[in-house]
Amino acid sequence: MCVDTLASSRSGHVAFVGAGPGDPDLLTLRALRAIETADVVIHDRLVTAEILGLANRNATLIDAGKEGFGPSTPQSGINALIVHHARSGAQVVRLKGGDPTMFGRLDEEIDAVANAGLAWQIIPGITAASASVAAIGQSMTKRGRNTSVRYLTGHDMQGFADHDWRTLARSGEVAAIYMGKKSARFIQGRLLMHGADRATPVTVIENASRPDQRVIATTLERLPTALAEANVSGPALTLLGLAPREAEAQLYISRQEFA
Repeated sequence: MCVDTLASSRSGHVAFVGAGPGDPDLLTLRALRAIETADVVIHDRLVTAEILGLANRNATLIDAGKEGFGPSTPQSGINALIVHHARSGAQVVRLKGGDPTMFGRLDEEIDAVANAGLAWQIIPGITAASASVAAIGQSMTKRGRNTSVRYLTGHDMQGFADHDWRTLARSGEVAAIYMGKKSARFIQGRLLMHGADRATPVTVIENASRPDQRVIATTLERLPTALAEANVSGPALTLLGLAPREAEAQLYISRQEFA
């Protein structure tokens, strides 16, 4: 069953908590309370040390990180960890970077908890796309440009993820691409193959909201090269169809000069 408030008894309970993009100031108050009162925190690799430091000093912290095309904790193992600790009567926080409902295999973990007869809840967080678009001073949608935005993953369980490339290649389309670093050349190729303009703005935000945040503004044509030149190694989100506000303004001025 799903409950709306943190369990007040010592019965085992699981809270699926969004840690946000990394800045502790962007945690919700409800997420903070859950982290501070948890007996066990099972976290992914995107959760920052500053946020983990908010946990009770007596809490058990368990790293259950996953990395695309890299070392990963099997999902079955994560499910078993959550259920094991909750069954022992612990208040468990399954702490996920960003928002737990975005590309986080949340349904699989909820199914495991629900099948075990344990109480659970979801505490949403600020997703990386929201923090990233804020970092470049833009909005996801804009009158006269786009009335929708797509949230995509760069890869799935089978490898590079496939999407509706023909639609994404149209002028004015905006997409937030999660886990897109290693699939950048694949994404570029698919979009160009379906007629995308090589000059389409693309912005990659590394470590959004954190002190070491970086913004790499480029174009679809230069996307893989720009990532390689910048040596992007931290968590990054790719915004297709958006440039930082300053770069967008400069592009407009340049076009006017040559009109």
